[in-house]
Amino acid sequence: MTRHPNRDRSLEELENDRWPAPPADATRLIATAHALRRKPIGELTVEDMRLLIGQNEGLPHLLPPALEVLRLDPTAEGHTYEGDLLYAVLTRSPEIWSTSPELGRELRLIVSDLSDLAPHLEREVERFLAL
Repeated sequence: MTRHPNRDRSLEELENDRWPAPPADATRLIATAHALRRKPIGELTVEDMRLLIGQNEGLPHLLPPALEVLRLDPTAEGHTYEGDLLYAVLTRSPEIWSTSPELGRELRLIVSDLSDLAPHLEREVERFLAL
Protein backbone atom coordinates (compact mmCIF):
# COMPACT_ATOMS: atom_id res chain seq x y z
CA MET A 1 0.00 0.00 0.00
CA THR A 2 1.07 3.56 -0.55
CA ARG A 3 2.17 5.05 2.75
CA HIS A 4 2.22 8.73 1.76
CA PRO A 5 0.23 9.24 -1.40
CA ASN A 6 0.85 12.29 -3.52
CA ARG A 7 -1.95 14.50 -2.21
CA ASP A 8 -1.87 16.73 -5.28
CA ARG A 9 -3.01 13.86 -7.47
CA SER A 10 -6.42 12.23 -7.78
CA LEU A 11 -7.25 8.55 -7.49
CA GLU A 12 -7.67 8.48 -11.27
CA GLU A 13 -4.13 9.79 -11.69
CA LEU A 14 -2.58 7.60 -8.99
CA GLU A 15 -4.26 4.45 -10.27
CA ASN A 16 -3.94 5.45 -13.93
CA ASP A 17 -7.58 4.49 -14.32
CA ARG A 18 -9.85 7.17 -15.72
CA TRP A 19 -13.49 6.27 -15.43
CA PRO A 20 -15.94 7.35 -18.11
CA ALA A 21 -18.67 9.77 -17.10
CA PRO A 22 -21.37 8.05 -15.06
CA PRO A 23 -24.53 7.12 -16.94
CA ALA A 24 -27.32 9.69 -16.99
CA ASP A 25 -29.44 7.53 -14.69
CA ALA A 26 -26.65 6.92 -12.16
CA THR A 27 -27.48 7.11 -8.49
CA ARG A 28 -26.19 10.03 -6.45
CA LEU A 29 -23.68 7.66 -4.83
CA ILE A 30 -22.27 6.56 -8.20
CA ALA A 31 -22.13 10.11 -9.57
CA THR A 32 -20.41 11.32 -6.40
CA ALA A 33 -17.85 8.49 -6.43
CA HIS A 34 -17.01 9.29 -10.06
CA ALA A 35 -16.50 12.97 -9.22
CA LEU A 36 -14.43 12.24 -6.11
CA ARG A 37 -12.05 10.01 -8.06
CA ARG A 38 -11.06 13.12 -10.02
CA LYS A 39 -10.47 15.29 -6.92
CA PRO A 40 -6.91 15.57 -5.53
CA ILE A 41 -6.53 13.39 -2.43
CA GLY A 42 -5.38 16.39 -0.39
CA GLU A 43 -8.71 18.10 -1.05
CA LEU A 44 -10.90 15.18 0.04
CA THR A 45 -13.02 15.81 3.13
CA VAL A 46 -13.77 13.29 5.87
CA GLU A 47 -17.09 12.64 4.14
CA ASP A 48 -15.38 12.14 0.77
CA MET A 49 -12.95 9.61 2.25
CA ARG A 50 -15.77 7.87 4.14
CA LEU A 51 -17.79 7.48 0.97
CA LEU A 52 -14.91 6.22 -1.18
CA ILE A 53 -13.50 3.89 1.48
CA GLY A 54 -17.00 2.52 2.08
CA GLN A 55 -17.12 1.66 -1.61
CA ASN A 56 -13.63 0.07 -1.49
CA GLU A 57 -12.30 2.69 -3.87
CA GLY A 58 -8.66 3.71 -3.77
CA LEU A 59 -7.89 2.00 -0.46
CA PRO A 60 -4.11 1.94 -0.97
CA HIS A 61 -4.19 5.71 -1.38
CA LEU A 62 -6.99 6.66 1.01
CA LEU A 63 -6.31 4.58 4.10
CA PRO A 64 -3.10 6.46 5.04
CA PRO A 65 -4.77 9.91 5.10
CA ALA A 66 -7.88 8.44 6.75
CA LEU A 67 -5.71 7.02 9.53
CA GLU A 68 -4.06 10.42 9.93
CA VAL A 69 -7.50 11.92 10.54
CA LEU A 70 -8.46 9.11 12.92
CA ARG A 71 -5.23 9.48 14.87
CA LEU A 72 -6.25 13.06 15.69
CA ASP A 73 -9.98 12.38 16.06
CA PRO A 74 -11.05 8.72 16.19
CA THR A 75 -14.70 9.69 15.98
CA ALA A 76 -14.28 12.06 13.01
CA GLU A 77 -17.61 12.53 11.32
CA GLY A 78 -18.57 12.85 7.68
CA HIS A 79 -22.24 13.53 6.97
CA THR A 80 -23.71 10.41 8.53
CA TYR A 81 -22.85 10.10 12.24
CA GLU A 82 -20.03 10.53 14.72
CA GLY A 83 -17.40 7.90 13.95
CA ASP A 84 -18.60 7.15 10.41
CA LEU A 85 -15.06 7.35 8.99
CA LEU A 86 -13.83 4.91 11.64
CA TYR A 87 -16.70 2.57 10.77
CA ALA A 88 -15.82 2.73 7.07
CA VAL A 89 -12.18 1.92 7.81
CA LEU A 90 -12.92 -0.85 10.33
CA THR A 91 -15.38 -2.64 8.07
CA ARG A 92 -12.97 -3.15 5.16
CA SER A 93 -12.10 -6.72 4.33
CA PRO A 94 -9.49 -8.23 6.68
CA GLU A 95 -7.29 -8.92 3.64
CA ILE A 96 -6.53 -5.21 3.36
CA TRP A 97 -4.81 -5.30 6.76
CA SER A 98 -2.80 -8.40 5.91
CA THR A 99 -1.52 -6.78 2.71
CA SER A 100 -0.55 -3.67 4.65
CA PRO A 101 0.34 -4.74 8.17
CA GLU A 102 1.83 -1.34 9.09
CA LEU A 103 -1.54 0.31 8.52
CA GLY A 104 -3.23 -2.47 10.46
CA ARG A 105 -0.85 -1.87 13.39
CA GLU A 106 -1.56 1.85 13.22
CA LEU A 107 -5.32 1.27 13.26
CA ARG A 108 -4.90 -1.14 16.17
CA LEU A 109 -3.11 1.60 18.14
CA ILE A 110 -5.83 4.11 17.32
CA VAL A 111 -8.72 1.88 18.45
CA SER A 112 -7.14 -0.07 21.31
CA ASP A 113 -7.83 2.58 23.95
CA LEU A 114 -11.18 3.86 22.71
CA SER A 115 -14.11 3.75 25.10
CA ASP A 116 -17.68 5.02 25.24
CA LEU A 117 -18.30 4.21 21.59
CA ALA A 118 -21.69 3.63 20.05
CA PRO A 119 -22.54 -0.10 20.14
CA HIS A 120 -22.08 -0.61 16.38
CA LEU A 121 -18.61 0.96 16.52
CA GLU A 122 -17.68 -1.01 19.63
CA ARG A 123 -18.64 -4.24 17.83
CA GLU A 124 -16.47 -3.36 14.83
CA VAL A 125 -13.52 -2.38 17.04
CA GLU A 126 -13.80 -5.72 18.87
CA ARG A 127 -14.03 -7.59 15.56
CA PHE A 128 -10.98 -5.76 14.20
CA LEU A 129 -8.92 -6.35 17.34
CA ALA A 130 -9.77 -10.06 17.14
CA LEU A 131 -8.20 -10.38 13.66
